[in-house]
Amino acid sequence: MAQDLPIIERRRIEAEILKQVYEILRERHGEVEARAVIAAAVRKSSLAQAGEFARRTEGGTSLQSFIDLQALWTAGDALEIEVRERSEKTFAFDVRRCRYAEMYKAMGLGEIGHLLSCNRDGTFCEGYDPKLKLTRTQTIMQGASHCDFRYRYED
Repeated sequence: MAQDLPIIERRRIEAEILKQVYEILRERHGEVEARAVIAAAVRKSSLAQAGEFARRTEGGTSLQSFIDLQALWTAGDALEIEVRERSEKTFAFDVRRCRYAEMYKAMGLGEIGHLLSCNRDGTFCEGYDPKLKLTRTQTIMQGASHCDFRYRYED
């Protein structure tokens, strides 16, 4: 099932299609509208995918079930992370290397990589479990030295 593919592979397949859509939108409607449409489409897709993950989670969603999913995002060394904190209510880590950013750049999509991938992160929380919240102030995709993911699980 597609759900079992490493996330980086799913994103590569999606980006191959979205690249063509983005280019056509940009030609016909300009850069601003093209980015807005891609952002909206990716957000909608992220919510749907997160909902599917939630439905497949035996026993219901939790911070731990979310942490267990991280193996899909990091598979194949897609992300090199450094865990900062892990408790019953928080999961904080820094991404030191992001092969997603490298992949989008190689595909010629570096300028919208954040729309294709980074913007999904908070949206995924909404669709997976509304109690799961993400705070992030920077990403490698947009030029920072690392991404600072700070998840918290609220009652």
